Amino acid sequence: MIQNPILPGFHPDPSICRVGEDYYIATSTFEWYPGVQIYHSRDLRTWSLVSRPLDRAEQLDLRGVQDSCGVWAPCLTHADGRFWLIYTDVKRRSGSFKDCHNYLVTSDAITGPWSSPIYLNSSGFDPSLFHDENGRKWLLNLTWDYRRRPTAFGGIVLQEYDHDQGKLVGPITNIFRGSSHGLAEGPHLYQRDGWYHLLVAEGGTGMRHAVTMARARDLMGPYELHPDTHVVTSRFHPDAVLQRAGHGDIVETSDGDTYMVHLCSRPLPGIRRSVLGRETAIQKCRWGEDGWLRLEGERFVPQDRIPLPQGINAADPIAPTERYTFAPAAGLPADFQWLRTPYPDRLFSLQERPGHLRLTGREAIGSSFEQSLVARRQTDFDFDAETEVDAEPASYHQMAGLVAYYNSFAYHYLCVTHDETAGRVLQILSCAGGWPKGMADVVLEEPVSVPDGPVRMKLEVRGAAGRFYFWKDDDWTRIGPVLDHSVLSDEGGEGEHANFTGAFVGMSANDTSGQAMTADFSCFVYRESEERRQ
Repeated sequence: MIQNPILPGFHPDPSICRVGEDYYIATSTFEWYPGVQIYHSRDLRTWSLVSRPLDRAEQLDLRGVQDSCGVWAPCLTHADGRFWLIYTDVKRRSGSFKDCHNYLVTSDAITGPWSSPIYLNSSGFDPSLFHDENGRKWLLNLTWDYRRRPTAFGGIVLQEYDHDQGKLVGPITNIFRGSSHGLAEGPHLYQRDGWYHLLVAEGGTGMRHAVTMARARDLMGPYELHPDTHVVTSRFHPDAVLQRAGHGDIVETSDGDTYMVHLCSRPLPGIRRSVLGRETAIQKCRWGEDGWLRLEGERFVPQDRIPLPQGINAADPIAPTERYTFAPAAGLPADFQWLRTPYPDRLFSLQERPGHLRLTGREAIGSSFEQSLVARRQTDFDFDAETEVDAEPASYHQMAGLVAYYNSFAYHYLCVTHDETAGRVLQILSCAGGWPKGMADVVLEEPVSVPDGPVRMKLEVRGAAGRFYFWKDDDWTRIGPVLDHSVLSDEGGEGEHANFTGAFVGMSANDTSGQAMTADFSCFVYRESEERRQ
């Protein structure tokens, strides 16, 4: 059996393709760098990260973008002996307008190198590339209508792409305006039995999210709506394990089975906050006698366990890494990312102090430009994270330590810093959303003095509760109150459509004096809690 989600933690907007017996999924990364995560599997159950293709400034520079901007909804396909990756670089999402630019990169191998980007258009987001059986290629994307007539979701538009010229050519056609459910986005096209099948996401990315399908005999339409409208949605099943199901893509196995990957979330019970963000799940589907795609089993509702493809021997599960070390030759461990900048050498080094990750303090935590934060996804409801930091802050402007981070107005940060009276101290900064946006609480009225030398820190998260500790007298000592970890979620700030990434946990260094204090981290530990394993 396959256990959903197949990609736990922040892995939204999956796009899937098959090359021979190999399957690949690409997911969105928003403001996290490098851009786009690509996973590989041979059994649809066990997945491993194999590429982050947008890794240099000419492909992606996210400095200055708002929270939840950056890379939206990539589309990964394989045709003509190469991989094609379409992505949106969203520069602004607030207000009436969306500034979003769509690009194409290609590669002969999934691991790269990936080409320089080809600019496509800026009329909307969620682009995908359709390779027609006749050899022509077509770009689809949602078109954004700031006039809101009647909504800003102006329909799915189609235009031909000429790869020899490296540009879009010919007329732009609006082929589908969605169902009455509204907010059609995330289009993908497929050919089957003389039909063009169009799959879209609808209903927004919250609890009304859905996968909708339509079909037409002619590429340009008209497209008739699926008799059930949706193929996958949780909105009729508020008790389902997987909620917010939508934004899907389908793949056919070599034996002719059809599977759909889609995003979902698992809200904390009783709170309805998705601290793990939008995750990737997979469903078994079937084509009916009427030629329409439907889920195997109960209509609409996504299942948390589904059968393996026929004839597949499942690979052994990959044991998660619990303890990360920082060897210069190995590079930054693959589970970690940073924020926005294509110039990571300004943020961190693995060479300056061998065996350590050295962070150079730049701007404040929550900066949209240069923030020295290296973190990994939270993938469990209950976990412990630990690190050891060696830093000598000389003023309250300087700090370094362990952070649970969602975005610029949702984080909890245990840091070693400096107090004019007490000297070198531990302090907790907590930003729990709300208004005024981005205002952090200095949690400890009396910061805790610590001697010179490395400081061990731990974060214990159990569902919605977060607790910090530090190492003292050969044991962990609690510091500060119980913190509301659930604010580190899509729903923890201004509503389910205001933000849409996921919680991270990692290491940070900040220096708002401009003196670029350094902080050395000897290791990082992330483990699922023993209670949860049992």
